[in-house]
Amino acid sequence: MTTFLLATGSVHVTAAAADYLQDRLDPGADDEIVVVAVRDPDAPSRDAGDAVNVARSRLAAFAPTTETRAGEPATELLAAVDEHDPDELVVGPHRGTDDSDGVGSTAAELLARVDRPLVVVPLP
Repeated sequence: MTTFLLATGSVHVTAAAADYLQDRLDPGADDEIVVVAVRDPDAPSRDAGDAVNVARSRLAAFAPTTETRAGEPATELLAAVDEHDPDELVVGPHRGTDDSDGVGSTAAELLARVDRPLVVVPLP
């Protein structure tokens, strides 16, 4: 069994991560998906909730566990890693907004601090 933690804060990140995961998951396997959406104080308040809804819809065949947290994204995601002990993290390169460029601060901090595979999925 593999546990994936999908870290998100936007529908764009969730959609890209769902595409990545759908190609990796076997519906007959006991894989687990934990979706952690973080409400970033600098983003619209509904983004995290919308991201969770996209995960539930796009990954319905795998019955993901979902949770929404409020706070600084890297801090909340590192806490989620400690709590869920996933085998792999899946994140977007940045918040998923049109004005983002390159790898954002949350993805960079996670890359520097986690001790397990972390996949940064490209956004369309």
